[in-house]
Amino acid sequence: MKLNIVPARTGIQWVKLGIQTFFKQPLALAGLFFMFMAVMSLATLLPFIGGALALALLPAASLGLMAATLEATKGKFPMPSILVSAFRAGQQRAQAMMVLGALYAAGFLLVMGVSALFDGGQFARLYLVGGQLTRELVMAPDFQLAMWVAMGLYLPLSLLFWHAPALVHWHGVPPLKSLFFSFVACLRNFRAFTLYGLTWAAVFVLSLTVITSMAALSGSAELASLLMMPVALVLAAMFFTSTYFTFRDSFVADDPTPPGESA
Repeated sequence: MKLNIVPARTGIQWVKLGIQTFFKQPLALAGLFFMFMAVMSLATLLPFIGGALALALLPAASLGLMAATLEATKGKFPMPSILVSAFRAGQQRAQAMMVLGALYAAGFLLVMGVSALFDGGQFARLYLVGGQLTRELVMAPDFQLAMWVAMGLYLPLSLLFWHAPALVHWHGVPPLKSLFFSFVACLRNFRAFTLYGLTWAAVFVLSLTVITSMAALSGSAELASLLMMPVALVLAAMFFTSTYFTFRDSFVADDPTPPGESA
């Protein structure tokens, strides 16, 4: 398994492939994403350990969505059981995925803990537990500083785990090595990932503009609020669909078997 350096324009191609693949199996991929969100939400309801458990499940759940994308590229209908692909690839890889989940949860909670040093934990509490978001709270300098610190620290954490679940699942890479390889791959393909992020941002902004324009033309402010949530969820499902292609193109397997064929 070797790192593959791609041109910057590949970032746009990843977005296009994600959208195109989503429309090959829209009901299945949207349904799996909603199941993914539901599982995360239900996990947070558990007392004491709910938040940490949801975070620990995220790498395995995101791998499940990537596996579903792979099935869709083959013209197959991904079944709900594919979401637990990470735990069906043998005991060794399942344990490695659990280690990866524990590391992600620890890393995320550490990020929130550092942000709490700047505002007494208001941002972390709102993000992890929920609560009322007021204008006064959002405009508070300490809250804004904590938010930017959290965002700045989350970026390297995201790069560490971007490819890690797929590397563990499809290539049998140990958890710590998978984090290193993921981080290096994201950095070496920085231009493609930057264009990838900017393209997705443009898609979200364009969708928001279309919705607000439709609401303005119809004279109904409720139309915007009615459409905003489902459109945002579908776009998020498309985004997660596209992540498989970022992994596929960032690495070249030593053997000719495409990633996921042996999963």
